[in-house]
Amino acid sequence: MQIQDILYSQGFGTRRVCAGLVQQGFVTVNGVPCSESAADFDPEGLQFTVQGKPWSYHEKAYILLHKPAGTECSQKPSTYPSIYTLLPAPLRQRPQKGPVQGVQAVGRLDQDTTGLLLLTDDGKFIHRMSSPRHHVPKVYEVTTKHPLDDTQVQKLLSGVVLDDDPKPVKAAACEAVDAHHLRLTLTEGKYHQVKRMLAAVGNRVEGLHRSRIGGLELSDDLAPGQWRWLGPEDLALICG
Repeated sequence: MQIQDILYSQGFGTRRVCAGLVQQGFVTVNGVPCSESAADFDPEGLQFTVQGKPWSYHEKAYILLHKPAGTECSQKPSTYPSIYTLLPAPLRQRPQKGPVQGVQAVGRLDQDTTGLLLLTDDGKFIHRMSSPRHHVPKVYEVTTKHPLDDTQVQKLLSGVVLDDDPKPVKAAACEAVDAHHLRLTLTEGKYHQVKRMLAAVGNRVEGLHRSRIGGLELSDDLAPGQWRWLGPEDLALICG
């Protein structure tokens, strides 16, 4: 694969821009300067730098972002900064067949919700994760306004009725970690679901953090606003 096409596939600009980056000496491949835009390389596992910044080739991008509070999961945010501003330009510019460029959030978290957020440019992966048939469990750490009791926990496990659907919504798992900390596992995603479920049992959400999707946990060493690539072992934890 030509180096200019590799750069293009990774989001470093149009093919013309990518060719120019190589020809102007801004690209090294495996530590060796490359000035021939048509030079061929095996892209699998390729390490290169563009204008001094290291990058590695990924046919598809799978990203874990620790979403901070006060950010919106939107390309066109209305009030708060977009989560996409936390990502480097190549991830935001990866070419797509459709009108939208770059990686896209897999589902959304509210502006005040923190924690594990997946992003990808793999449409099939987004569809699979969004499909209600797959029931991928998501774990939330909930800080409540009022003290929790066994009755509230049991109601969440047996099912509560939300105002837009007569069918009860159940938690897949629910544990009162302490008086104001609830660990809630859901396998479906409705609008403001956690907040509405807590309201339905007479409580209120004061803080919300997603700590796990499937078997993939948000590690303590990834600070809010930071991101990392997901590898095959991570995807296996999510998809099984």
